[in-house]
Amino acid sequence: MAVRLVMEGYLGKEAASMVNVCRQTVSHYVSLFNEGGLELLLHRDFAPGREPFLTEEQQEKIKQLVLTTTPAELGWDVASAWNTKLLQSYVAKQFGVSISREALRKLLHRKGLSWTRPTYTLAKGNPDEQKQLEKQMDLIKKLDHQGHRRCRSSVHR
Repeated sequence: MAVRLVMEGYLGKEAASMVNVCRQTVSHYVSLFNEGGLELLLHRDFAPGREPFLTEEQQEKIKQLVLTTTPAELGWDVASAWNTKLLQSYVAKQFGVSISREALRKLLHRKGLSWTRPTYTLAKGNPDEQKQLEKQMDLIKKLDHQGHRRCRSSVHR
């Protein structure tokens, strides 16, 4: 569009203002067009955009880390699930890359992951103690139904 405006007689400064780019950009576009026409103006040897902070291999490693380990298992924290703050520290230490928490969140989303609340399962439940607790709870329920009051601690008043 900027090249067309210049061809129609507008100054580079005017065309730049109309298409919201700087004058040097318009000048560069016009030079490319003059050298090789529309084909050179539209040609790119690379994909637009910035290079990713992490390689595809590093990104996959982070995904597997989140899926298969916990920070506690690696000695990073007592947390049982990864969060962006812990991952940010991990990436800085492992890969020497400083990346924002939001960029990590987007990376995980692109990899098909989303944040969910962790679910906890008791790995070592004692069946005898569980039965004893159930009996105590049944007794408490029976006492409540019979009109007995439970004791209240004076501390909680």
